[in-house]
Amino acid sequence: MSETFIILQPARELTTLDSVEPPFIVQEAGGNARYAYAEFFGDQIASDYTRKAYRHAVHRFLSWCEAEGLELARVPPGGVGHYIRTLTTVDGRPASKPTRKLHLAAIRKFFDALVQRHAVAINPASTVRGPVVRNVTGKTPATDPTQARALLHSIDTSDVIGLRDRTILAILMYTACRAGAVSKLRLRDFYSDGRQYYLRFDEKGGADRQIPCRHDLQGYIEEFIAAASCGPDAPLFRAALGRTLKIGERPLQTKDIHRMVKRRLKSSGLPSILTCHSFRATTATDLLEQGVPLEDVQELLGHADPRTTRLYDRRDRTVTRNVVERISI
Repeated sequence: MSETFIILQPARELTTLDSVEPPFIVQEAGGNARYAYAEFFGDQIASDYTRKAYRHAVHRFLSWCEAEGLELARVPPGGVGHYIRTLTTVDGRPASKPTRKLHLAAIRKFFDALVQRHAVAINPASTVRGPVVRNVTGKTPATDPTQARALLHSIDTSDVIGLRDRTILAILMYTACRAGAVSKLRLRDFYSDGRQYYLRFDEKGGADRQIPCRHDLQGYIEEFIAAASCGPDAPLFRAALGRTLKIGERPLQTKDIHRMVKRRLKSSGLPSILTCHSFRATTATDLLEQGVPLEDVQELLGHADPRTTRLYDRRDRTVTRNVVERISI
């Protein structure tokens, strides 16, 4: 097999992912390095968002290596550690711990791919320790059920676009799923087992999850489907035709849903700091406040670890004077 064949085929795949040619340091490292680069960013990362974040992190590191005069096969572990410790934002401020942790993970996985393809002998990032990040409460802003209901009721549903947006927002609120999973829904993913209706989600990490629809959500979905007819294999949510109020054929992407949510938040007067993910935190907190067991909320959110679910709990956790007064010393 010629080197030309090894390089060109993955490069065509990367073009569809808005990628660029491998950095100079990778091209200079030989055919195996170029193949590992194309394979890593073409096939090994399932999430588009993770791929974009990892590519940015890896390219920044490789640019630093080039500036330092390092070859890809001779990057020392100390160099990786120094780079992570001194990482800065684009405006020159020290990078946060989560940012440094993400960049280290991207570099480590990239070098793993290089080692597997025999482009380098060892992974210089494998022994580098990243910053310790311990979050007690997540940073995703949340709203309250009253505001969430007001958002739903503020949408004009006299046209199919309004019906679509109300349905998407209701799914985010009443299933606590991610926007990425909503964008993947097809008509066949809304189904009944003879007793109740479900939504089947292709979730983060490839998890296939079925969540039952509450009665009002079922009604929203059925009303939208009646107004926007499509085949069972067609995307459930599609983009509008230009600036019209008609549905086209192009499926809504995750970024389209994020933009729609921001637009609806603004028009309803809710804080612009809220995001699609805010509804996961809102739903989780609402259920926990009603006494729903943590493990049930964990199952709804699809978390493997209950500690992750606790990050979505926005109930007041401040230490009160009543607590410290009870210390028996």
